[in-house]
Amino acid sequence: MATTSKEGRDRRQAEPRPIRPTKPAGPRRASPDGAPRTLASNRRAHHDYHILESFEAGIQLQGTEVKAVRTGKVQLKDSFVEFRAGQAFLVGAHISPYSHGNRENHLPERPRRLLLKRRQIERLFGRTLLKGYTVVPLSVYLKGNWVKVEIALAQGKKLYDKRETEKRKELDREAAEAVKGGGGRW
Repeated sequence: MATTSKEGRDRRQAEPRPIRPTKPAGPRRASPDGAPRTLASNRRAHHDYHILESFEAGIQLQGTEVKAVRTGKVQLKDSFVEFRAGQAFLVGAHISPYSHGNRENHLPERPRRLLLKRRQIERLFGRTLLKGYTVVPLSVYLKGNWVKVEIALAQGKKLYDKRETEKRKELDREAAEAVKGGGGRW
């Protein structure tokens, strides 16, 4: 039975409402501070190519591909960017079928359109034609709720370049160990 007196209303308004706890950010969201969450990276690209410029591109995905990418089922090994009819496509990237998908699941290695500005596409296409460069994906990551691909304009390394890079890395590693106080093997 509701009280209509002024005292009854004041008492109900004065009672504090219980505070509901907020839900923690689950695995489906990017980190709470808004930093991108890397889902896959192409470490081989840094070994095989000199990276000249990098770009951020969106990627056009179909239904279950988004869920598969969010679970980290992406492989960028041996993938590259191809230009057709004024558009850029990611070719050779493997996105495994979603485990809870049905007959509407996606093909694992279909070409996927990259979402870039027209001037960026024209610039990258021109550089690949004139100077013999290539465009390779470096990583796939979540930025907010969007799946993004970091692509790079790259030039292939020769065998002696790879050896030189390995030698430089080894020398840097040894120098860091000596500074750290490892003292060597003896």
